[in-house]
Amino acid sequence: IRYSYTRILMNRLNNLFQNKKEPLLSIYFTAGYPNLDSTLDIAEAVEKAGADFIEIGFPYSDPLADGPVIQNSSHIALQNGMNLKVLFQQLKDLRKRVSIPVLLMGYVNPVLQYGVANFCDSCAAVGVDGVIVPDLPMYEYENLYKDNFIKNNLSNIFLVTPQTSEERIRKIDELSNGFIYLLSSSSTTGKNLTVSNEADAYFSRIRDMKLKNPTMIGFGISDVKSFNKAAEYTRGAIVGSAFVKFLDTENAMKRIPEFVRSIRP
Repeated sequence: IRYSYTRILMNRLNNLFQNKKEPLLSIYFTAGYPNLDSTLDIAEAVEKAGADFIEIGFPYSDPLADGPVIQNSSHIALQNGMNLKVLFQQLKDLRKRVSIPVLLMGYVNPVLQYGVANFCDSCAAVGVDGVIVPDLPMYEYENLYKDNFIKNNLSNIFLVTPQTSEERIRKIDELSNGFIYLLSSSSTTGKNLTVSNEADAYFSRIRDMKLKNPTMIGFGISDVKSFNKAAEYTRGAIVGSAFVKFLDTENAMKRIPEFVRSIRP
């Protein structure tokens, strides 16, 4: 089956994947956690520490795919007063302080409440390069919202699990214009990347499909071993729960370079 190609985008994310050959490291954190106004400070510190791109999570009251660490960070961020309106307000100065690619990640409900067209316009206005909305149905993206994303030069990132069929992966590859996010397992976030024959077979299967989009592994990356494991099969890895957990430790802001070195020395 052939699907029509999505227009090639050239945002910071596409440039990064085209130009950097070493394994890429992305760091995820929740906007408004640990403090309402810590979003830009963390983003700037993560870039200075050497991450290649950033994913900023916008919190939601019912984060089903997240493990307890990110669920807790979402809960605290909401209590702190974080929502999409506040986040876009905070991100007005994003590009004065951060030059690496930035993606927003969260659930579809807040995006629908904000309005998809408004959301895409707001992303473009503050310099966001891509969006990850795991529960946005592919059919709806393709038929209702794709033009809003493309008009704003926004990559929409789809997720693939070990259970995703080859046909669906091929379709995702045709619709994608950034990278494809491989979940290391079907569990919630925060579980460790299992170095098993099963995981090897899954990662090998995806690699052997020779997709046109690069792939990144997320869920369970927490140290050098799991990062290097991911980089054997894909362009790199996304660290989420381990970093969110780290933000709750003493003097975390000053020690962000130390955290990044613990993943990629």
